[in-house]
Amino acid sequence: MTAGFIGTGNMGLPLATHILDHEKSMSVYDVDTSVTQTLAEKQAHIAASPVEVASQAETVFACLPSVDSFRAVGAGPDGVIYGTAIKTFVNLGTMGTEAVGEIEQVLGAKGIDVFDCPITGGTQRAWDKTITAIASGPQAVFERVKPLIEAFAADVFYIGDRVGQAQVVKMVNNMMSLTNLASCLEGMVLGAKAGIDVEKMLAVINSGSGQNSASLTKVPRHVMNRKFDLGGPMYISQKDVTLWRDEVERLGVTQWVGNTVHHLLMQACAMGYGPGDMTELAKVIEQMSDVEIPKTRE
Repeated sequence: MTAGFIGTGNMGLPLATHILDHEKSMSVYDVDTSVTQTLAEKQAHIAASPVEVASQAETVFACLPSVDSFRAVGAGPDGVIYGTAIKTFVNLGTMGTEAVGEIEQVLGAKGIDVFDCPITGGTQRAWDKTITAIASGPQAVFERVKPLIEAFAADVFYIGDRVGQAQVVKMVNNMMSLTNLASCLEGMVLGAKAGIDVEKMLAVINSGSGQNSASLTKVPRHVMNRKFDLGGPMYISQKDVTLWRDEVERLGVTQWVGNTVHHLLMQACAMGYGPGDMTELAKVIEQMSDVEIPKTRE
């Protein structure tokens, strides 16, 4: 069996599905067996542990929600490090340079290649196979795993030959995306407080120089209908900005705007919004401004 997949949550499930469609067979594991049901129906083997996946597949992908789960899946008691078939471990998550470097060193000592390939684009694009993959690691390993990555990604950008380089690019991307979201939400709240028709204001923004991914899609589709259903939990965004902050301190760079967004996300989770959708950041800004963005869409 060529491919295995660990972590089939909101992002992992569509990616695993596309690889399975490409390969026709795959070993899969998730702590929540209910999320692997659709893969089982497509004849995937549902493993009982990460090590079982790594004992059945040469290339194992991991799409995990936290650094702790990434470390456990990589080198924990039931980790892929003890697999008998694995040759390459591919990380699809935002885990930071420190964690991926640790796993590369530990698995490398066992003869297992580690390849860094965080993805960006969101859940719907993952299902549509239009997601973007950011790759870094040895060129030879990249060429080996590229066909499997192309099974789920429309664009694959090879950043460099060092594991961790893709993590930096992904963290910058995530921070810019969250900054766009926070800025757009603040703008909508300001307009609402001023008594302006927020639909008209949004139309101006999207016709002018202020347009961005948040104003074009996230806010109109997931906030102005008050559904808050983009699909990314706030605690994942908190994890991302925390890793970004760690990298900023490690490199000793100045990031004024990013630091403000970092504080906003930390405040949101402190207020209890962690389990909710990331677009509920709107509620935090609304609460602090004593106004609500009106529902203008169904």
